[in-house]
Amino acid sequence: MNSYEDDDIANEVDLVVSAYPVQDDGLDEELLAADQTSQQYQEVQIPDVVKNFIVFFHRNVLENNVHELHSIYEHSFNKLTEKFYAKDSWPESEAIAPLVNDDQVFLTLYRELYYRHIYSRLTPTIEHRFHSYENYCDLFNYILNSEGPVPLELPNQWLWDIIDEFIYQFQSFCNYRNRIKNKTDEELAFLRDNSQIWSCYSVLNVLYSLIQKSRITEQLLVSKNGGDMQEAAGEYGSRPLYKMLGYFSIVGLLRVHCLLGDFTLALKMMDNIELNKKQALFARVTACHVTTYYYVGFAYMMMRRYADAIKAFSHILTFINRTKQYHSRSYQHDQVTKKGDQMYALLTMCVTLCPTRLDENIHSQLREKYAEQSNKLTKPEEALQVFEELFHFACPKFISPNGPNLDDPEVMNFTPFDPVQHYTKIFLAEVRHSILLPTLRSYLKLYTTMGNAKLASFLEIDPEQLRTLLMMSKIRSRQIKWVEGTLLEGEYQGTSDLDFCLKEDMIHIAESKVGRRYGDWFLRNINKFQDILGGLELSSKA
Repeated sequence: MNSYEDDDIANEVDLVVSAYPVQDDGLDEELLAADQTSQQYQEVQIPDVVKNFIVFFHRNVLENNVHELHSIYEHSFNKLTEKFYAKDSWPESEAIAPLVNDDQVFLTLYRELYYRHIYSRLTPTIEHRFHSYENYCDLFNYILNSEGPVPLELPNQWLWDIIDEFIYQFQSFCNYRNRIKNKTDEELAFLRDNSQIWSCYSVLNVLYSLIQKSRITEQLLVSKNGGDMQEAAGEYGSRPLYKMLGYFSIVGLLRVHCLLGDFTLALKMMDNIELNKKQALFARVTACHVTTYYYVGFAYMMMRRYADAIKAFSHILTFINRTKQYHSRSYQHDQVTKKGDQMYALLTMCVTLCPTRLDENIHSQLREKYAEQSNKLTKPEEALQVFEELFHFACPKFISPNGPNLDDPEVMNFTPFDPVQHYTKIFLAEVRHSILLPTLRSYLKLYTTMGNAKLASFLEIDPEQLRTLLMMSKIRSRQIKWVEGTLLEGEYQGTSDLDFCLKEDMIHIAESKVGRRYGDWFLRNINKFQDILGGLELSSKA
């Protein structure tokens, strides 16, 4: 993750460009053509164009036509949704079953889209939540427990969305389950009788099983050591369906462990994925790419490795900026944009806690979006509230793995545990110790020597408190930074461009090695800057 070079980002941009070819505004002519066979089905009122779409969709699933399925999934399905089902659900699977000869594999895939649409556009009922879980069980049982690899191929985007939506619905159910006071007696009885549905164990079991079945860990390890992934793929891992589901499950576990608050285990899941590798598999799907860096950066931030968090956020935000014209074509445009805004908020907090020079474009965007909050973060009297607001906006929606005890007769008086508030308190406890450091830093930058008592008077604290603050600043200026190896590895390095020592009540301030590196770089390039400035001066005179 150290070498976020322009050519690395350029390769990732090329992947995005190739994934979004110019699309015709109309649906495929074959899709829109009147399909005579659909006239025989006397089902619920389904528009003819939707019937034709289902038949066309089914045929391409049977033929494993991944290229056509990508267009159907990415464009056609969403266009029909906007036209016919923007405020309503798609037809139930029973209604379209005659159109696809009651093909249970296709109907399972269709229901995955059906319930996802309900979660996205409507309000799911408890029955929707349960039936969606059962449908995911059917889908994963088919993939994992069939005799031999299943004859099914799907676009990478859909495979990622299956894993992503599976985790999202689990997250949504955990939050729903904890809101006891809004439940009817029937809902409570339903939850009590079906305690294993959307359990933490079952979700983790699916993700780990997909990783094991695909042998993706072994494949990545071979690739990391310079070998060919196919050597370790095995019967299942050699199939794109299993390989990509296993790979996306690793990123899924990164997310789940972050949601559960185990940030070390979250990064541990990424041991065999190299973030700085050109054309890594996660870069094939933009949403997966963004999700990976968001959770890696967030885990680093919660582990107080702010320099590594800044590097992760800066890299992916640069990528988003360079590819935003392609995101606008995708149905996931809003999701990518929201994640980007959240990462700018996280980056604002990290830069306050660990002052760092940013890329000019990122710095410009940061000032545009969060200039007011950034200024308040340096003011002790306002900083804490702004930190809390930014954290609430930008953090993942944490979950509690265990719900309330529904057999307890006093369950209706149960005060639900709020995991978001819990981790907010943990983060603010860390911030509270650092609240005066930006002000301290601003004074130290003005002097080369300064009396302890004088600085204490500026900060309106007593000299002993200042000594503690100076020691804390010293400690915070050194962090574990990734150099090579796995994401959890690193070396203690200085992260501040200021260094100081306290001797006989006098503070001696100097540039640190970090600051001197930037100074040396400027001196090496000063002739270039003079040429540029000279050219600008001549232009202005002309």
